[in-house]
Amino acid sequence: MRRLRAGAGLAAAGALHALSFAPGPLPAWSLAWVQVLTLSVLAYAVLAAPAGKQAWRRGWGFACVSFTVGLYWLYISMHQYGGLAAPLAAGGVLALAAFLALFPATAGWLARRLCPPQLGSQPWRRVWVALVWAASWTLFEWLRATVMTGFPWLNIGYGVVDSPIAGWAPVLGVHGLAFITAFCAAAVADLAATRAAPSDARRALPAGLAVLLVVAGAGLGLIAWSRPAGAPLPMRLVQGNVEQSQKFNPALMQAGLERHLGLSNLPLREGEPAAELILLPETVLPVFQSQLPPQVWQAWRDVAAGQHATIAMGVPLDTRDAQGRPRYTNSVIAFDGQTPLRDIQQGTTPMRYDKQHLVPWGEFVPPGFRWFVDMLNIPLGDFDRGAAYQPPFAVKDQRVAFNICYEDLFGPELLPALHANPKGGAGATMLANVSNLGWFGDTWALRQHLQIGRLRSIETARPMVTATNTGITASIDARGQVLAQLPPHQAGVLPVVVQGMTGLTPYAYGGDASVLVLVGLILALALWRAARRPSSP
Repeated sequence: MRRLRAGAGLAAAGALHALSFAPGPLPAWSLAWVQVLTLSVLAYAVLAAPAGKQAWRRGWGFACVSFTVGLYWLYISMHQYGGLAAPLAAGGVLALAAFLALFPATAGWLARRLCPPQLGSQPWRRVWVALVWAASWTLFEWLRATVMTGFPWLNIGYGVVDSPIAGWAPVLGVHGLAFITAFCAAAVADLAATRAAPSDARRALPAGLAVLLVVAGAGLGLIAWSRPAGAPLPMRLVQGNVEQSQKFNPALMQAGLERHLGLSNLPLREGEPAAELILLPETVLPVFQSQLPPQVWQAWRDVAAGQHATIAMGVPLDTRDAQGRPRYTNSVIAFDGQTPLRDIQQGTTPMRYDKQHLVPWGEFVPPGFRWFVDMLNIPLGDFDRGAAYQPPFAVKDQRVAFNICYEDLFGPELLPALHANPKGGAGATMLANVSNLGWFGDTWALRQHLQIGRLRSIETARPMVTATNTGITASIDARGQVLAQLPPHQAGVLPVVVQGMTGLTPYAYGGDASVLVLVGLILALALWRAARRPSSP
């Protein structure tokens, strides 16, 4: 009975943990507290486990519940829009959660093996246990972001975007935030586990160091890591709100096209500056550009000419490589009223970005999984990858680096565009994400994705704009604050003026290298110490 209660408590903590990655239902101010406290429940259970096997099981159970609750919206994409039978869609979510849970479970097993319970009897040894726990957790967060192309959604670093810990992001990135958050959780667990007298100040040593890390993060958050570059860029962010069930319906495509054309061509509101850039979501046109008649592209070019603006839109491209072989990409192209119609039709506009980090099963078929993809009703599902470096789009004084859909989960892959091109082009002054989250309905996925974009802005000290089909379309400043956003699941246009920024953060220079070196040193030392101890379970 006691074991059942403990398991239920861990499961409840895992479910609550899943709520800490974006506001709603919990308020933004509470997310970091919930993140640390629920993770401390896991740290307490794992580090006090009688053996590594129990530590692994406890970690897996907590994480499996957390991923199931936090990623429940995948059921909607597979069942409601993908056409997969409900039991299979539910099973798919559970299978993914079970797989992802292997990473935190193994992190807990490693920390418990390297730091058996008796090791934490002295203050500095308890600090060491917290460091090993944090290093183990961070290593496996990084592996989860890397193995099999990676799926780093619900990295614990995203749960502390609205806290002082986020000040570390320009230095250490999201994995650095994960390290500090995990250390804080272990420090809280240590307070609960310590049996020393309350008058013994050493009892609070790990917690005191955690407080210092948080205070240091607050200080780092005051640093201006970038500076304004060029004149601010007036923009229009278009949210068409075309239901996913309608988006690829041939009978309704014309209505979706006309809606986006109309929104892009709306007259200026009173006091609204004329847009220099009109930004539309991913796959605004749900067929290859070559499948559209010339008059469609002429209509778009007329809008660009009438608005005296550059239009950037997500569109699947059917082009040819240098050897004449067909190449299919999920892309963003930009054009104005003077761009030759032939260039637009052929997908050879000078400003073009091809998605480089494709979604498994949605945009490419992993080996051996063709049967699963064939069961899903997902159009445009087998693309070629874009290059690792693609130059930003030059619009007036600004240089806009694009990413598509969930590419903004992979922070290191956004960094090359911030640096000067070896051929002489300057680095990006702002980021832009175009997405179609209509696959996930009105769920947490939209708010979780916005949190991810906010952290990318903090890491790079660059503003980011997001243009999405159903939400959340928003403007984020270089400190990760949302300046304006459209309500989800409403068609509309968001006029914004974005100040581009220049200058590189420490993270922009080194990416994840610094935190991986820190984690490697801690775990290498822990392995050396463990090898010198008598064997433990």
